[in-house]
Amino acid sequence: MEQLADEFVVAVETGDLDAIRTSLYAPDAEIWHNTDGKVIGVEENLRVLGWLTGVLREMRYTGIQRRLTPDGYVQQHVLRGVVPNGDELTLRACFIVTVKDDRITRLDEYLDPAQSRCLDPYRPR
Repeated sequence: MEQLADEFVVAVETGDLDAIRTSLYAPDAEIWHNTDGKVIGVEENLRVLGWLTGVLREMRYTGIQRRLTPDGYVQQHVLRGVVPNGDELTLRACFIVTVKDDRITRLDEYLDPAQSRCLDPYRPR
């Protein structure tokens, strides 16, 4: 479980969307965010991650704290990076991840949207 979680972090940080699609997410994985309460699928999530890794420079997870659960893990972290205008992103977040057959089947992400406002000018319209 720790290896899967570490691989997911590295794949997001490096923008390795193919690894996320083919070896980390289950084909029917569900991703939910507290900011809109909607469940999205793999391809929509990969579009968001592609946008994020394209906008942020020096994107990295710091302060990772992880606890394994019977069916996955919970991870607290700070997502950091630099937006195009030079502002620093410091986004505290939490994942609750469900895993089956060594693949992520559900990821619930909790974050404070106020901490990501510096990304607003760069969001796709």
